Amino acid sequence: MSTELRRTFRAETRPVIVCLCGSSRFYEEFQRAGYDLTMAGEIVLSIGLPPPAHARSYSGEGVAQGSEEKVALDELHKRKIDLADYVYVLDVDGYIGESTRSEIAYAAEHGIPVRYLSQEPSGR
Repeated sequence: MSTELRRTFRAETRPVIVCLCGSSRFYEEFQRAGYDLTMAGEIVLSIGLPPPAHARSYSGEGVAQGSEEKVALDELHKRKIDLADYVYVLDVDGYIGESTRSEIAYAAEHGIPVRYLSQEPSGR
């Protein structure tokens, strides 16, 4: 662990918690954002993703839109948002799907700040 990272994690402080939202088709962006934010000392809550070798064979998280599993996964992700200090939307190429729109609305209704990849100065 680097000295800088070690300094960030002090027992008397709680790291910031971020919940990543976006389409699971952007597997690499979720991995990159998770790594970058973790290295910045934040606790990262993310979506369930298929292993990289199977990512192309899945549609989204591998469940049908409107299925019981999809509804349950959407609710589970909202519980992650409940735990977060802010939501970070991975709106790759400006894409925001139906589930992500629902999560953004949920965060807004509960006063949880929302940031967007597309609005980051560095473009990440």
